[in-house]
Amino acid sequence: MITFVRNLNAMLDRIPHDVVALALRIFPAMVFFQSGRTKVEGLFTIKESTWFLFKEEYALPLIPSDIAAVLATTAEHVLPILLILGLFTRFAALGLLVMTAVIEIFVYPDAWVIHGLWAAAFLAIMARGPGSWSLDRVLGLDGSRATSAHVPGLTAR
Repeated sequence: MITFVRNLNAMLDRIPHDVVALALRIFPAMVFFQSGRTKVEGLFTIKESTWFLFKEEYALPLIPSDIAAVLATTAEHVLPILLILGLFTRFAALGLLVMTAVIEIFVYPDAWVIHGLWAAAFLAIMARGPGSWSLDRVLGLDGSRATSAHVPGLTAR
């Protein structure tokens, strides 16, 4: 049994971080993006129901509901797109982690299991970076020295 576990672990160790990072970026980002899309009509007109929800159900103690509605709706569109593209990835993950904490603490405190899953994904991205399948890597923004040699016009640091 120990040999089986060691062999399985060795096999799983070969899963590239790039694959894991892409999944960690895409799936939680889509939850937030889809939530953002329910708050608007057309491209970006905030629905009346969104204003109502932020005033009545999502009421935060420190931010006026109209400002919170605009900030949250904008963040639910912009941050997931950045995360999926892998552009300013750690910043986007941090922003979504903060949103997750606000939702957990002030809006839906009983949803800690799902919020914990989102938080774990965002923490992993913040800790390990977006992977090489990201614009951060292509642009040399993730701290990696390896990829600038692959991008025409960029030189290795």
